[in-house]
This record gives sequence, C-alpha cells and structure tokens, in this order.
Amino acid sequence: MDLREKKTKQSIRNAFLQLRAHKPLERITVKELAELAQISKATFYLHYHDVYDLSQQMQKEVIAQLLNSLDHPDSVLTDRVQFTRELFGAFLAHRHLTDILFSGSQAAVLPISIEHAVKAHVYALDPGVRDDARFNILLTYQVQGAYYAYTEHLHRFGPDEVLAALEEITRRIWSKNG
Repeated sequence: MDLREKKTKQSIRNAFLQLRAHKPLERITVKELAELAQISKATFYLHYHDVYDLSQQMQKEVIAQLLNSLDHPDSVLTDRVQFTRELFGAFLAHRHLTDILFSGSQAAVLPISIEHAVKAHVYALDPGVRDDARFNILLTYQVQGAYYAYTEHLHRFGPDEVLAALEEITRRIWSKNG
C-alpha cells in the first residue's frame, strides 16, 4: 500500500471514529463520512463495501490489538487470575476505541469476539479442551460474564476495585469447577 492510500484510509477511519463517537452506526452515511474525510464516495467504496464493513474491519483490528497486548495469553490455561488481570487491563488500555466501536447495537460484539478468539487460541494450545463442556462453559462465563460485570460496575467502583472482585470470582469458579 502506498503512502497516499494509507493516508486516505486513515482519513476515512478518523472520520468514522468522529461520527461513531456521536451517533449510532446505523445512522452514519457514506456521504457524510466521505465529506468529513474529504474524499469522494467513490474513493470510500474503493476501500470498503459500506460503513458496516469499515466498522467490522476496525473492530477486528482492535480485538487483535487487545489480545496481542496480553503479556501471557497462555495463562488462560495455567493462571486464570493472571489472565483475567491482563485481559481487563487490556480492555482498560483500549477503552477509548472499544467504547466508540462497540457501542449501541455493536455492544455485544466485543465480548463474543474476545471469547471466540481466546477459545481459538486455547484450542490451538490444547485441542483436548474443545470437547470439555465444563471448561468451555467456565471460559464463556469468565470472559463474557466478567466483561459485563466489568462494564456495569467500572464507573461506580473504579477499575482497581472491579478488577479485584473479578480476580476473586475467577479464583472461586475455577477452583471449585476447574
């Protein structure tokens, strides 16, 4: 990709984030996005099928960045408390983008996508857990349940207190059931 193409894509993405921060995905038009990015609609369509395609691509990139920022992703199998600490530290570090890209109708996409990515990683490390119902249910509970608890209580109690509670719950569910 040449420099001009990179700048164009960055301009489109910046404009999208500006619009998405203030309105639902369903209300963003290619026309207003192109105007804000100072490009033509035709230029937009050279890079993306529609605003949903753009949103999906950006969401996938943020999820990959979030997971790649984990220092010990394999700890999901060995030290689940550490994994919880790192995962929610990554959520906090990427919060600006996730709050924009995964708001409104897209809110459920983040925890589901994270869970699928974590499971794909786990299955690559230990294919035997793919058919372990208890393991899979506990992992879903840990990732999705903890995510919703985290987002629900973050503003009220703050990240340190919420993370401490999530670590304790993680310790309990896996020690009793793992």
